[in-house]
Amino acid sequence: MPQVLSEDEVRFFNENGYLSPIRAVAETEAADCRRRLEDFEAETGKPAVDTIHIKGHLYFDWAWRLARNPRLVGAIADIAGTDLFIMASRFWIKDPQDRKYVSWHQDHAYFGLKPPTIITAWLALNEVTRHNGCMRVIPGSHRSGTHRHVETFDKDNLLSRGQALADVDEQSAVDIVLKPGEFSLHHGHLFHSSEPNVSDDRRIGFAMMFIPAHVESTLGRRSATLISGEDRYGHWDHDPLPTRDRDPVIWDLMHQADRHYRDRAHRQDAEPAAAK
Repeated sequence: MPQVLSEDEVRFFNENGYLSPIRAVAETEAADCRRRLEDFEAETGKPAVDTIHIKGHLYFDWAWRLARNPRLVGAIADIAGTDLFIMASRFWIKDPQDRKYVSWHQDHAYFGLKPPTIITAWLALNEVTRHNGCMRVIPGSHRSGTHRHVETFDKDNLLSRGQALADVDEQSAVDIVLKPGEFSLHHGHLFHSSEPNVSDDRRIGFAMMFIPAHVESTLGRRSATLISGEDRYGHWDHDPLPTRDRDPVIWDLMHQADRHYRDRAHRQDAEPAAAK
């Protein structure tokens, strides 16, 4: 029996590959998280997307609270079971009138997992609409397996390699509109993308990637954070837990993990198609 989601919501996710919206925290708490993130950017003089990689859920104390939010973790447990790791996270930020976009892609093709079970929780820190570049999804596309991607390395593409699916039929695309503090869930095989932000405010999301404990890494030994239940398998090293806000140990861990992820020598699950 699901604890956070209804049985109909679990069924909807399994059939369509996504679920939205779900409330995690109040709008005021989401606004405070945004303020603290932007205070960090002002202090460092750099956008968070340039400095916070892969393990951001461990670096800020407020992000660590979001990653452990009972409604968020509980919703994922209703779908994937209670023994869960969070393996990665990322801030998705588009500035006003920004040319940046995200091409149609699948998360699983670039995460090296067996079996291919990964669920992403995408949490809005401010209002997310089509006008400012919300995520778009193709319902049911997660049932078609892993597809080949073209690696474009387009400078305006927010994905690390500009990876893109070819020939996506957008007629059935759904916009994932969120209020601050709400999140969506999507399956690692789901086709998803987002358009540029043509509004006068930033669009800020915090994406957290969760895997059941039985899932293995196909890219060598890696680390993740046990967030719920038990680790009965030992497939992953356990990340050190933060001892304080902006822990320097976590800073080093983040950048080491990011170098591993961006290493082009690692063969991906979906071999890149030859660029035309």
